[in-house]
Amino acid sequence: MGSQDNNALSSSSFLDDKSAKVFVSGHRGLVGSAIVRKLTQLGFSNLIVRSHAELDLTRQSDVEAFFASTKPEFVIVAAAKVGGIHANNTYPADFIAINLQIQTNVIDSAYHNGAKKLLFLGSSCIYPKFAPQPIPEDALLTGPLEPTNEWYAIAKIAGIKMCQAYRIQHKWDAISGMPTNLYGPNDNFHPENSHVLPALMRRFHEAKVNNAKEVVVWGTGSPLREFLHVDDLADAVVFMMEKYSGLEHLNVGSGKEVTIKELAESMKEVVGFEGDLVWDSTKPDGTPRKLMDSSKLAAVGWTPKVSLKDGLVDTYKWYLQNVKQ
Repeated sequence: MGSQDNNALSSSSFLDDKSAKVFVSGHRGLVGSAIVRKLTQLGFSNLIVRSHAELDLTRQSDVEAFFASTKPEFVIVAAAKVGGIHANNTYPADFIAINLQIQTNVIDSAYHNGAKKLLFLGSSCIYPKFAPQPIPEDALLTGPLEPTNEWYAIAKIAGIKMCQAYRIQHKWDAISGMPTNLYGPNDNFHPENSHVLPALMRRFHEAKVNNAKEVVVWGTGSPLREFLHVDDLADAVVFMMEKYSGLEHLNVGSGKEVTIKELAESMKEVVGFEGDLVWDSTKPDGTPRKLMDSSKLAAVGWTPKVSLKDGLVDTYKWYLQNVKQ
C-alpha cells in the first residue's frame, strides 16, 4: 500500500454542489435510510434511490442499464444482505453470492459510467476472530474469521479490495468505511434475528406492556460492546465523501465501550420498565470485548455526536411509532 495515498484528501468536493446526482443503494435499510435523511437535511436535491422491486442489484445487466441512464456523480454502497448467526449458518451461499454480486455490479458500473467518487460500507465482522482490541485497520487478513459469519465477511473484504484495486489501476476515487455495531430508526426488531440492542429494547417494551415482574438476560452482563447511532454514521459518510480519499479502509466507531449490563440498565430506564433485571449466568456471554480503533478517522477530523442515552431515547421513540405491537 502506498503510504502517500493513505492520507490523501479528496479533490472533488462533495458538499460544493447540492444538485449533484447521488445514488444511495439500500435506501430502505438502517444505514441507507439514515444517509438519505442526512443528505436531505443538507439540501441535496438530486438523490437517486431505487427499491429492490425497481432495481435488482444482483442483476448485472439491470445495474449497468441503470447507471448508463442515470449517470450518478457520487455513489454510496449501503445495500447488503445481512442477518444473524442462524441466517448465516442456514444460507451461506446467499450471503456470499448476493453481497458479492451487489458490490461488484455497483462498483464496476459506477466506475464505467463516470462517477467521481464511491464509498463502500462494510462492517466490523471483516476482522479476525482474535484481532487485537481495540481493532486497528491493519488487523485485516491477519488471522481466521469468526466462522459464524465468514460468508458475509469474505464478501465485505472483497468489496474493500475491489475499491483498492480500482483506485490503484484506474486512479479512481473509491473509498471504504467499516462501521461498528449500529442502531437507530429502521433497525430490525424481529424477536428471532435482531442484534442485542434492538432485541433488548423489544423485550423490555413487551415486559412493560405485559406488566412482567422481570426480564431475564443471558450471561453475566460483563462483555464490552461498542455502539454507534446510525445518524452518526450518516454524518461520517458525508465527512468521508468530502474529506477522505485514501487507499486504506477506515473504521467508523464511537470509541466508547459499554458493558451489556450497562446497556440493559440504560434500556430499562429509557423504556420505563419497573420490574427486575435478572442475569442468567448459566448462559454464554459471547466475545468478552469488541471495540474498533477509530483513531484514523478522528485524525482526519471526524468524531461522533450522539450519546448512547440520547440515541436510545431517539430509537425507542421511533420504535413506539413504527413497530407493530
